[in-house]
Amino acid sequence: MHKLGMVIILIGNYHKDKQESMIRYSNMLYLGFLDAGYCCKIWTPPVIFGRLISSTSFGLGKWMSYLDKFIVFPIVLRFLTSFYNSKNTIYHICDHSNSIYLPHIYGESKGITCHDVLAIRGALGYSDAYCDASFFGKLLQKWILNNLKNAKILTAASEFTLKQLNELSPKTENQKREIIYQGFNANFSILSKEEVKVILSTLNLDNKPYILCVGSSQLRKNRIILVRMLEKLGHRWEGVICFAGEELDDTIIELGTELNLLSRIVSIKSPNHETLVALYKGCEAFIFPSFSEGFGMPLIEAQACGAPVIASSVAPMPEISGDSAIHVSPDDSIGFAEAFLKLKDIEYRERVIFNGFENIKRFDRRLMIDNYLKLYN
Repeated sequence: MHKLGMVIILIGNYHKDKQESMIRYSNMLYLGFLDAGYCCKIWTPPVIFGRLISSTSFGLGKWMSYLDKFIVFPIVLRFLTSFYNSKNTIYHICDHSNSIYLPHIYGESKGITCHDVLAIRGALGYSDAYCDASFFGKLLQKWILNNLKNAKILTAASEFTLKQLNELSPKTENQKREIIYQGFNANFSILSKEEVKVILSTLNLDNKPYILCVGSSQLRKNRIILVRMLEKLGHRWEGVICFAGEELDDTIIELGTELNLLSRIVSIKSPNHETLVALYKGCEAFIFPSFSEGFGMPLIEAQACGAPVIASSVAPMPEISGDSAIHVSPDDSIGFAEAFLKLKDIEYRERVIFNGFENIKRFDRRLMIDNYLKLYN
């Protein structure tokens, strides 16, 4: 028996775009609402024109995906929501970049999760967002922002994101805006020490001390500072830097070559979940030097795996980590080097790890689901 006869319909992302984090997020909400006893469904844009292409990232593929997302799905939404138009039906758009679907949803209870406003701010000319936009991209981000203003319920992934959103678009009289921290979208306690060792051996990292950095090669991720940090460490540490996520870009390769450090830089492209967990568990430290984030999920993933974390001092990293990470200015390579060397003190290192385990209690999935249900009820 479903609670209160309530139906929660989640609007998810277009699968052909392969936005894995957003797909995991909508699935996490789906399973969380089901576990809480509610009827829940996920609707995503149908892949029709997208079947004809291999990638939606550029060229014709991008425009074919736009037909599915911006033409076909709004029509589908209008048709489907006309049958689910009751006071007991809640619609929640899981990704703020899909706010453009809001006008096509019939119903009174409609909400959106805003994970960040980086692309929006970048499109509006804010250089600190580190997100450039094309002409069409600027139009799209303005379209997204205008629809965010019309959501009756708007949740933000962090206090920092809510602050930036309020600066761009003040809250309207009939709108609820609240911070709901994201919960973990996967299990990060799945591997034993023996399993970690086996996985690291396949990556040739089982006998090498390494520092881990997880994320894309985007400029805002600030990967380059780790290469400069490695130079500053000199002979005080002989390990390697492991970049997990996208492949190394030319800037990293060129600087690594110039400093004669390229042999100490490792790239793990698109690791699966078990490999990522093993990388977190085996590293001497996880470093998150980003210039710009909306939340910073890798930071707490690393803490969940028992890695000591050194993070950028730029918001929202201190908000998400609290006092459980070491914070350094993102342009201070010497500061990152010194922070890492402090972890040689075993007692200090253990304290940082313990504080990390305490910090992640704030990001329990059940707590996130409870907060959403309180907000809608």
